Amino acid sequence: MHVLILGSGVIGTTVAYYLAQAGHEVTVIDRQPAPALETSYANAGEVSPGYSAPWAGPGVPLKAIKWLLMQHSPLVIKPMLDPAMWRWGLSMLCNCTQARYEINKGRMVRLAEYSRDCLKQLRADTGIRYDERALGTLQLFRTQKQFEGSAKDIRILEAYRVPHQLLDRDGCIEYEPALAAVRHKFVGGLRLPGDETGDCFKFTQALARLAEAAGVRFRFGIAITDIGHDASGVTAVHTDAGLVHADRYVVALGSYSPQLMRPLGIRLPVYPVKGFSITLSIGDAAGAPESTVMDETFKVAVTRLGERIRVGGTAQLSGYDLALDDRRRDTLEHVVTDLFPQGGSVKGAEFWTGLRPMTPDGTPILGATPIARLLLATGHGTLGWTMAAGTGRVMADLIGGRRPEIDMEGLGVARYA
Repeated sequence: MHVLILGSGVIGTTVAYYLAQAGHEVTVIDRQPAPALETSYANAGEVSPGYSAPWAGPGVPLKAIKWLLMQHSPLVIKPMLDPAMWRWGLSMLCNCTQARYEINKGRMVRLAEYSRDCLKQLRADTGIRYDERALGTLQLFRTQKQFEGSAKDIRILEAYRVPHQLLDRDGCIEYEPALAAVRHKFVGGLRLPGDETGDCFKFTQALARLAEAAGVRFRFGIAITDIGHDASGVTAVHTDAGLVHADRYVVALGSYSPQLMRPLGIRLPVYPVKGFSITLSIGDAAGAPESTVMDETFKVAVTRLGERIRVGGTAQLSGYDLALDDRRRDTLEHVVTDLFPQGGSVKGAEFWTGLRPMTPDGTPILGATPIARLLLATGHGTLGWTMAAGTGRVMADLIGGRRPEIDMEGLGVARYA
């Protein structure tokens, strides 16, 4: 079967790899000149199944008001006359109940845990390298209220048997020794030992080479204009290089997926949530993080990637704007210099931004659509890197007519019907 994949980010490339391993003919098209040059390029570097949780939850609306008033706010909203943004925001508010939070988190953890296992197997099968580490994630609490508020997440982690450790100051320092120098700035943390870290860009580029060796054809520099269809289903994809035909079509265009689906009568509740990162060289290895430290106050992750430190965070609602904002950089610099003052110099750090494709319930959209031969693999939000391998395996199973190894309940577009 010939499968055409739209998008060569970590999701599209991973789907292509698994389809090739299953024996399919695969073509990937992308407007960029190489894989992983947009949202997958410089994300926070976390492979964090245990930290998989929807942004919509009880108490979030009140927290959002507080965040908006902070100097180093983790949330920025640019007022816009954008109906899609307001629809998305209203839908997110509807998911801010305890019942919806537990349902949504359960779906996310189910896919993320499976994906972590798939990634381990992929690493064992291929020997792929990407500055990977398997030393867990530490969610750092600066206040006692944050520490005590972790109880609701712990209940869900226990329900899904996700390993976790609630740590005091000394416990945090045991796993992240550099925090000893700033022990007065936090009260404790929640460690997720099953989480990993790694450079998503390096992974995607390396996996693309493996996919090419397995027969996948990547066509870069091609702009996708629309999807042709009739009563029988998709007929072709229209591009600036002509029509492209296949037996199955997978849309893996992240935040740009809704624009392509809207003319087909499919309204995807996926909205671009802008994130930022800086990447700096390690100055003093003893003063740098060992893995990922997630600052719960500022919602910023500080991750060690080989001889570099990646600092990523901020959620900005501003449509498809890709302008860099020095105020967001100030927040990232504040967190890394506050927690790891000896880790490295922020001067000369690479500053980057990307658009995370967020759904209002946090769960990605995978699988078939109402239009024959058309499938979706989008809406992963901040967890595309975390969920990539599992998504690739699931999509290959669905296209190949096999039953996926995990329950697909609540992972498809039908949940929004």
